[in-house]
Amino acid sequence: QVHLGESGGGLVQAGGSLRLSCAASGRTFSSFATGWFRQAPGKEREFVAAISWSVGSTYYADSVKGRFAISRDNAKNTMYLQMNSLKPEDTAVYYCAAALNLNRLFIRLEKKYDYWGQGTQVTVSS
Repeated sequence: QVHLGESGGGLVQAGGSLRLSCAASGRTFSSFATGWFRQAPGKEREFVAAISWSVGSTYYADSVKGRFAISRDNAKNTMYLQMNSLKPEDTAVYYCAAALNLNRLFIRLEKKYDYWGQGTQVTVSS
């Protein structure tokens, strides 16, 4: 069993930055693919970024590529999402997720993740 907890959300002006953290407990991170998803009001949850369990490859949604950076510290069992040049359309609840030994072919698929955090609100004002 893995328990995930996000932190770092908040209110920021457009063009600003935030760094989200996701701390895991229960099992070590190293065998898990981990990712960030987000859900805006009235919309379905969508993939944002992920990092593979094996070689640490990173994957991004087109909408955040070049602005967001995902990273992970396996020793601290913590994952991060550095968000720069934020836009109002980035406003959403951000969730971290983990999946054991997930093949990179499925790393963008929400349904392949077994463990989820409770979410943290990010609001970007214009």
